[in-house]
Amino acid sequence: MNRRALFFLPGLAFAQSPVTERHSDNREIGNGSVIPDEYYADQPYVVKTNDGAWLCVITTGSGHEGEGGQHVISMRSTDRGKIWEKAVDVESAKGPEASYAVMLKAPSGRVFVFYNHNTDNIRRVIADKPAYKDGFVTRVDSLGHFVFKYSDDHGRSWSAQRFEIPQRNFEIDRKNPYGGKIKFFWTVGKAFSHKGAGYVPLHKVGGFGEGFFTSSEGVLLRSGNILTEKDASNITWETLPEGDIGIRTPAGGGPIAEEQSFSVMSDASIFCVFRTIDGYSACTYSRDDGRSWEPSQYMRYASGRLMKHPRAANFAWRCENGNYLYWFHNHGGRFIREHPKRRTIAYDDRNPVWLSGGVEADSPQGKIIHWSEPEIALYDDDPMVRMSYPDLVEEGGDYYLTETQKDIARVHKMDRTLLEGLWNQGSARGSSANGLLLKLTDAKAGSVAAPEFPVFVKRSRRADYGTDHTRAGVSFDLFFSLDDTSAGQTLVDNPDSGGRGFAIRTARGNSLEITLHDGRTQSRWSSDEGVLVAGKLHHAVIVVDGGPNVISFVVDGKFNDGLEQKQFGWGRFHPQLHSINGGPKLRLDPHLLRLYIYGRVLRTSEAIASFRGGFVTSR
Repeated sequence: MNRRALFFLPGLAFAQSPVTERHSDNREIGNGSVIPDEYYADQPYVVKTNDGAWLCVITTGSGHEGEGGQHVISMRSTDRGKIWEKAVDVESAKGPEASYAVMLKAPSGRVFVFYNHNTDNIRRVIADKPAYKDGFVTRVDSLGHFVFKYSDDHGRSWSAQRFEIPQRNFEIDRKNPYGGKIKFFWTVGKAFSHKGAGYVPLHKVGGFGEGFFTSSEGVLLRSGNILTEKDASNITWETLPEGDIGIRTPAGGGPIAEEQSFSVMSDASIFCVFRTIDGYSACTYSRDDGRSWEPSQYMRYASGRLMKHPRAANFAWRCENGNYLYWFHNHGGRFIREHPKRRTIAYDDRNPVWLSGGVEADSPQGKIIHWSEPEIALYDDDPMVRMSYPDLVEEGGDYYLTETQKDIARVHKMDRTLLEGLWNQGSARGSSANGLLLKLTDAKAGSVAAPEFPVFVKRSRRADYGTDHTRAGVSFDLFFSLDDTSAGQTLVDNPDSGGRGFAIRTARGNSLEITLHDGRTQSRWSSDEGVLVAGKLHHAVIVVDGGPNVISFVVDGKFNDGLEQKQFGWGRFHPQLHSINGGPKLRLDPHLLRLYIYGRVLRTSEAIASFRGGFVTSR
């Protein structure tokens, strides 16, 4: 039963997760509202119809991804995704594969849905050896014809006729085994309107082999009359950019540039971000309505640091307030780029999901986006579960994200304060008093009474008295200055005779390290190397987050992402760690100038605001 129960009312269907004892954390995906499907569930994308409903399309089927019977369905919700009307077939499961749909709404209320269709019922195509020993691939959901249908009743039904969108051959098409006579492609994300025209993203594929797609690039299909033409057979199309080559990786990058996500900016520029196998996502801007694109570059934070990302969907959306949100996974770098199996291993580790907030800034070329330091947005308790292919929906000032793990798709209402914190990182300053367990501005005493720390796991009230994960958090906010940064100096700890407690020390490579010990289990993680400089006033926030069981460091206002030393700047601690309560005293190093301890998770934005507030002894 696919980990959820489906309940049907006359004309309605809604999904309900099994009732379990859980502590509240809206980031944990099990707290979302399930979108019904047949088993496989992919790309749950939403448009708001002119009658006020949410219309969702999803690729589904009774088997796994890519198996026969895969098709596109749609469903409506009038209560922000809690209950869904019974699904409607866009294409039947009895026909050839129909997959990977995106939507566009015209001002009239007509909704278009665009998707792959294996119209010719091709059962295999030539692939690369030795990835496919016989030289053929039999997964045929990413080829054939790109088509659309439309709905004039807000998604309750779809046109009987299917309309094909012609694609102009590019170099990547002509180099495929069929010289472009059979095209390989798919689409994700959102179609969009711009200057009276409709635009649909498309990702061209050069071949199939290791990692499935062996080369790829992005294009846009533009229609100048789709938003006004009543006769769908008269809709015209062109393939952009002009020329023979689509949106590719930066110079020297790898062969994978796919799942392009587009946002129209306030000055009518178009921003595009896409995935690679280079260890970083990449982006580009168009200043001429998609006809040409600036040279691609790897994504960077506002500070100039590169943003790590694997081979996973990474989408950016422009919100109604003019700011941006960016979904990504915050790891990678050379550990993916230099891996001998990078085409394949780069698909891994899509949990947790991180968000960065974007604000527009000026450049000589036009508007650009400055991206904030990241926050965890969603996670699953099982680190191997992967969530991806999101959509953003805004309703009445609230923000919702959809996502899928390929067999369950959900809707999640986001905490607005988390998003607002991302957008305000450039200006917010000062330390929070919420959740303070200890506020210390003088370490000269050498010790102080230790606070009582939250527990991360305890015995539950179930009949078997099993584990109850509290999803609690602890955060340490420190200002300090060291005469030297050699490893092994303890800034603060609270050991008891059995070794229980925590310790924050200097570690190799001019880094900080935290150790957590409950007498049964020990976990440790370190900051980026090179963050400590002798004689410099430093600020560090160390967050022990009992939701996703993640430890993270924010040092001098920058989230530590591992740089070139580690694939992951954030690390996981043991899910059975009980607590860090140790001895009755905190031992303090005199180089510690200020210590705030919180019995909760400090957000990255709060850590940066504390850093910007500076060290003030009178607090």
